[in-house]
Amino acid sequence: MFNLDEELKKLPSKPGVYLMHDKNDQIIYVGKAISLKNRVRQYFQQSRKVTPKIERMIKNIAYFEYIVTDSELEALVLECNLIKEHNPKYNTMLKDDKAYPFIKATIGEMYPRLLTVHQMKKSGRKKSDKVKYFGPYTSVGAMKDVLELLRKIYFMRTCNRNLPKDIGKERPCLYYQIKQCKAPCQGYISEEEYRENFSKALEFLDGNYAGVEKMLTEKMQEASERLAFEEAMEYRDLLQSIKQMSEKQKITSYGMEDRDIIAMARTKEDAVVQVFFIRNGRMIGREHFYFEDIEKEENNEIITAFIKQFYAGTPFIPKEIFLQEHLEEQEIIEKWLTEKRGQKVSIIIPQKGQKERLVELAQTNASMVLQKDKDKMKRDKERTTGAMQEIANILGLSKIYRVESYDISNISGFQSVGSMVVFEGGKPKKNNYRKFKIKSIEGADDYGSMREVLTRRFAHGLREQEEGGSGKFDRFPDLILMDGGKGQVNIALEVLEQFGLDIPVCGMVKDNHHRTRGLYFHNQELEISSRSEGFHLITRIQDETHRFAIEYHRLLRGKNQVHSVLEDIPNVGEKRRKALLHNFQSIEEIKAASKEELKKIPELNQAAVESIYQFFHRELIEKDKDS
Repeated sequence: MFNLDEELKKLPSKPGVYLMHDKNDQIIYVGKAISLKNRVRQYFQQSRKVTPKIERMIKNIAYFEYIVTDSELEALVLECNLIKEHNPKYNTMLKDDKAYPFIKATIGEMYPRLLTVHQMKKSGRKKSDKVKYFGPYTSVGAMKDVLELLRKIYFMRTCNRNLPKDIGKERPCLYYQIKQCKAPCQGYISEEEYRENFSKALEFLDGNYAGVEKMLTEKMQEASERLAFEEAMEYRDLLQSIKQMSEKQKITSYGMEDRDIIAMARTKEDAVVQVFFIRNGRMIGREHFYFEDIEKEENNEIITAFIKQFYAGTPFIPKEIFLQEHLEEQEIIEKWLTEKRGQKVSIIIPQKGQKERLVELAQTNASMVLQKDKDKMKRDKERTTGAMQEIANILGLSKIYRVESYDISNISGFQSVGSMVVFEGGKPKKNNYRKFKIKSIEGADDYGSMREVLTRRFAHGLREQEEGGSGKFDRFPDLILMDGGKGQVNIALEVLEQFGLDIPVCGMVKDNHHRTRGLYFHNQELEISSRSEGFHLITRIQDETHRFAIEYHRLLRGKNQVHSVLEDIPNVGEKRRKALLHNFQSIEEIKAASKEELKKIPELNQAAVESIYQFFHRELIEKDKDS
């Protein structure tokens, strides 16, 4: 049993990170402290002065834990990592989870490459590794265009072959055939010539286009003189691409430094942070980021949270960062960024001249985005987190963040598959989707198949939690949504009881047209307005669950198997099978079709319609008879 007073007495006067947990063991807040004893105790003092959000967090604290570090810098690094990993509910969090690509030059290799990365991998990264980063590229398409251009001009290799060790072991790849690589894997180009080309490619990425423009112009003219007009047109197109790229990059600084310009605009509850990315004196892109629920938070708190989260996940740290105002933790943040970059990083608050105007321009852009997107943000909030709260209110739950929805797909029992779809904050979290190929059930037993899926899902989840988490299934939902009604809900509750889990399970109540008209929860049918955002969100979750299950099922079945299912339907011959496949995209669509929809197909008479409908709905018909 956690004794708050006793645990507060045990807190050390050392730097570290503290983690607040709720009654469900979820980490709801992560913070750092120079003195854990002083910082954590402040949350539980009667005279505390905190924001409304932190006040709500304090009321939900069931217990806390802490990790002692050797320095405040170590505490900052650990805090950033834990916030990124756990996405705590009450930390000031970026609404967007944007990850911008960079071009990574592996200059330490004998035949270096240009690769795309979204963040630096900590594992396997040695101090001896020599790499250089270019970016960020706010457009993935623009970055790919740059890499393709450099392959055509400087013939950079893209393969993962270990050179020079693997020279001559395999035939050259397609890029050699299309004249975008000179096959160093075969020894067709010397290391000296390859490195000379690579150096020119790096100059290009640094924004020096004059050399390559001159070279391409000369080659275009020379090809024209030889009457090689097709070759000359290729050089012309490359030259045009470079000129377009050059025009997109606006000169914003007389110096040739790498710097990010960061400024913020806010309302009472929302904020937008605007970033200008300047590399070698050129503005290569800009982007904005949203914050929500920031009532009574200070501006420098929001900017501090942004800097920690943004630079914790980007491989490139600029030499200078321009801000509107000083940060409370500015010195320690500069040390952290300097350590990540490997060179001195300065946070600067410009007071006059062009540098101050750049910050003002970023703030102006942030204000415009905030004003322009205010209604859009409100609407988006209603459709996502607002809709989640609507569902929670109908079910009598305090809050819902993560929903898992399940579905079974088969053709009369053929190759049954299960799907698990995840929505967090009202939006699909596709990297958490899971597929299940039914192993223990034969035939069209949807209940048995659902029991297997849920058993496998939560058995894996509990096992991964015991092993420390961070696996495929270790995070459990706040609500399980079943496409069926009472039967499927009871199956889910039985599986949860088997594992000792207490997770709310909600089912669907369908009308005569198989459309959802209400929710089944705690043995009651609850009404939900078809015009509400909660209803629309449930519909989107249902549709996504069906789509994902059907998509997986299609991978497992072939055309012959589909035909064999239709061949089992009485009164349906070859002509009628062709008509069905012509009017419906899949067996699942035929299965979901009403009698009225089937009657619209000229080739089907009344007997065929009844036969098809009964074939695909015999399970439901039998259940109705039993009830």
